[in-house]
Amino acid sequence: MHRCSNASPVAPSRCTPLRRRSRGAGGCLFATAPDDLSDPVVWRPELTAVTVILEATPDGFATAAPVDPRALGALLTDLAGIDGRHVIVADTAGEHRLWLRDPQPGQPLAAVIPLDKDFLTRLASLLRFHRRLFGRTTGPLPRGWPLTAYRLARLDLMLRALDLRHGGATYRQIAVELGREDATKLSASDWKMSASRSFVVRLVRDGIAMMNGDYRKLLRIR
Repeated sequence: MHRCSNASPVAPSRCTPLRRRSRGAGGCLFATAPDDLSDPVVWRPELTAVTVILEATPDGFATAAPVDPRALGALLTDLAGIDGRHVIVADTAGEHRLWLRDPQPGQPLAAVIPLDKDFLTRLASLLRFHRRLFGRTTGPLPRGWPLTAYRLARLDLMLRALDLRHGGATYRQIAVELGREDATKLSASDWKMSASRSFVVRLVRDGIAMMNGDYRKLLRIR
């Protein structure tokens, strides 16, 4: 597998130590490396703007409420570690991702919203969770999360093209493998100017960028 083999490592968070790397040669970094990528993946909260961060309430906020994720509905993921508890709560309108930094039961909690470029997305995710907490309709996920069907389809083509290129395939061979049958009929000069060649070159270029660290951008709102 070549898709993340040269990916720039993400520096471990002081609050989220990484236990191990993901399976395969890729070595991409997760908050907790999943054994089966078909299950919901817990991404590092500082990279995932839709994750709601919950912390112990400061002194003086006597009316703050505790949060029991099990009371919110079905849990798609519930992982505990030295950095806290990572939970994904099912919702027909869109899942809720929570990071309970201090998972002590019954403890009044407050939300932490970093003042970064994802502030509005984090705030929107918190408002959705707050509505769920009080039994109201949560509304849709922030626009751009998760990936659209179009983006997923292009990512699939990109990774296929990248794997073929790493396997020694030429751009023309990649085009044929990806269903661009016209590539076999073009002369050398026509091929160099063709839309099929430009398409494949862009796929490989973007795939290399993704492999070298741009994959982290997928966790942000587009």
